[in-house]
Amino acid sequence: MLLASLNGLANAQGSAQASLPSFAELEAAGATIGEIRVSAEDIFDTRDPDEDKLLFRWANALHIQTRPEVIRRSLLFKTGERLSLRLIEETERLLRSKRYLYDVQMRPVAYHDGVVDIEVVTRDTWSLDPGISVGRSGGANSAGIQLKEYNLLGSGTALSFGHSRNVDRSSNELQFSSDRTFGSWTAVSLSLASNSDGRRQAASIVQPFYALDSRWAGGVWAVKDDRIDAFYNAGEIASQYRHKQDLAEVFAGWSKGLENGWVQRYSLGINYRDDGYAKEAGLLAPTPLPSNEKLVTPFLRYSLIEDRYDRELNRNLIGRPEFFALGLASTVQLGYAATGLGSSHSALIYAATLSRGFEPAPKQTLIASGSLSGRYADGKIRRQQLAGQAQYYLPQSPRWLFYAAASGAVQTNPEPVDALLLGGDNGLRGYPLRYQSGSRSALFTVEERSYTDLYIWRLFRIGGAAFFDTGRAWGGNTGFGNTLNPGWLSDVGFGARIVSARAAFSNVLHVDLAFPLNASADIKKVQVLVKTKASF
Repeated sequence: MLLASLNGLANAQGSAQASLPSFAELEAAGATIGEIRVSAEDIFDTRDPDEDKLLFRWANALHIQTRPEVIRRSLLFKTGERLSLRLIEETERLLRSKRYLYDVQMRPVAYHDGVVDIEVVTRDTWSLDPGISVGRSGGANSAGIQLKEYNLLGSGTALSFGHSRNVDRSSNELQFSSDRTFGSWTAVSLSLASNSDGRRQAASIVQPFYALDSRWAGGVWAVKDDRIDAFYNAGEIASQYRHKQDLAEVFAGWSKGLENGWVQRYSLGINYRDDGYAKEAGLLAPTPLPSNEKLVTPFLRYSLIEDRYDRELNRNLIGRPEFFALGLASTVQLGYAATGLGSSHSALIYAATLSRGFEPAPKQTLIASGSLSGRYADGKIRRQQLAGQAQYYLPQSPRWLFYAAASGAVQTNPEPVDALLLGGDNGLRGYPLRYQSGSRSALFTVEERSYTDLYIWRLFRIGGAAFFDTGRAWGGNTGFGNTLNPGWLSDVGFGARIVSARAAFSNVLHVDLAFPLNASADIKKVQVLVKTKASF
């Protein structure tokens, strides 16, 4: 009856899109997918009078559009299959995660004899970043210049070369990444960096569990890093040392896919980690130096994921849809490093993560997560860290939102290199970077966020925030905590949030003024922070 009714509706009103059933209605009717039309469109829609400008036409002309086959290969549904609203929604989440796409729309365009034709329309971002970047947080400046293409020749491949400088080092780096190599779901990445204090090389070839119903995954990755690390006291370097680190992993995973709203995944692999520490000529070294360690660890990993997502607007971005994973998601990994495999000592290695979202009331969102990692060796728990975080979103109107966050961590028998750091670069905005350290940390933040309807030149979306932070890092026996100001610290401030909405590199630009409330004489009364972040 429902199928006949929908056919009658579509035939009676013609092919006009407004008359077509929704995807939910089509799924209920048992509709089959017919033709899939993919339209990858320019950055700007010159049919819109507000975007029919000379500058925008130039941008369209200079930009190479995403190839339709790149979009088509990312679809989780195919011609001849039964229509699934879940797969359409998951495809939208997948496509919107691509930095080179600004917008994604999927809609039925024709329906007849139980077959529905679907149109997938995407709009590109400006993907070439010939950028000069500057930033300041925690009293330290950073800068960079790079040439990065996020969508090389419309293929979805990213390629970049650039120079950057921050408080730790200056770096020249070449990066390449492709998440759909040779039309498959295999992701390949390569990074080569020549730094002022050493070198870093990283490479990976991974077939991920790219969708909830994926049945297998596998891959290999490796990192080789040689750098100068430091211990801090009140935001100042107390000692430095050479750290050479080799990391690698190979794994294979399998799953039965999505069953009754849940996904279970199993992976087997082997992880390699080799950390070496040494004094560096001309630098004050810590006493004692961290101990060298090598671990070769076969492991078993298990993941459980609930298929439950929420689509919202104006939370961590401005004017763009966002997806919150509200379902339970957990991963447990157990491994054993044995001297017979080349490890410097035997140890049981364990790690676990857990997250879940809640809706305390309509439109309110609470995301809670936790993690545990460590090792058991010689009858003792070592280098264990238990951490948790909660984020709460309370919309007051379409343009105003109250945000609160809390996070904390506690370590058991840590090494000095494991110290938890807190300062202007990671949440305590009124203080120098890495101002406090210890084996315990806590941070609380509240913000009043504003999402304006300003859309300057159809390029920049504008928002703002007023905030209060309070936190502390303490404990441990590193000898490098904060002897000048070891107690709880607080700050207040306000700032602007600017999003370059049509660019692939459109992270949220934060421009903040923060005022420490209990500053000692070594801290400036006003901290200026300029940095880009992935969210509001």
